[in-house]
Order: sequence, then structure tokens, then C-alpha cells
Amino acid sequence: MKITVIHSEEAHDAALRDLERLLDANPRPGSLDFERMELLALVIKDYETRRFPVHRPDPVEAIQFRLEQQALWRYDMELYLGSRARVSEILNRRRPLSLAMVRSLSQHLQIPAEVLIAPTKQSRGRQRRTRESTRSARRKRTAA
Repeated sequence: MKITVIHSEEAHDAALRDLERLLDANPRPGSLDFERMELLALVIKDYETRRFPVHRPDPVEAIQFRLEQQALWRYDMELYLGSRARVSEILNRRRPLSLAMVRSLSQHLQIPAEVLIAPTKQSRGRQRRTRESTRSARRKRTAA
């Protein structure tokens, strides 16, 4: 069996079959088959990382997912974010998370801070307003 870089789905399937065969053989650590198994696993991981990249979730989606996981409600968020209005603003993407909020959510909901500090997706209404304000600004410039 020759191990090469994987560039296609067919080669990926063949590599997975070879890896499964090696795993079933349960090679002894340090043996040639064990080293082939390790190398094949690295080549498969490289292909899968390139072919199926994992993106960080949107902070608001991560918060909503964690609330659902822990059977919490929006009003439970008031403990971590402040008032009911602030919770609404954050979950509707009208207000960014502050550093204190990131720390609180990270500690209490066990959401990594790296996820919470990422930029959030804009809400649809906000995107429309942004596009409309851009168009009106262009019109004003061309009219002047």
C-alpha cells in the first residue's frame, strides 16, 4: 500500500478502507504497519481539514444553542447580561457584547471567549437599512 496525498473523494474512500483494515489488524506500536496507520490517519485528517473546514459559530447562535442545551430561557440571561432590554438587544444583534458580558457568559455558560468575541452576523433588518442608507448616500453624492 502506497500512501499519497489525497486529492479526490475516491482516494479518500480508499484511504479510509485501508485505515480500517489496519485498525482491525491492531498493529503493535513501533511496527511498520503501525507507522503506516499513523501516516494514513494524518493524510486523511489533512484532506478532511481542507475539504470540510469547520467555522466558528456566530456568538449569538452559540449563546442560543447553549441556552437550548441547558434548558434556559431568555430571562435567565438577565443574570449574565443585565436588563431584559439588553438581553433582547444582544440576541437580536442590535448591541455587541461587552468584555464584561463575554467574561460572564464564558464563565457561566461555558462558551469559549474566542467564540463570543467574534463578529456577529447582522440581522436582516439591519442589513437592509445599511444597504438602503448606502444607496441614499450614493444618490445624494451624484445629485450634488
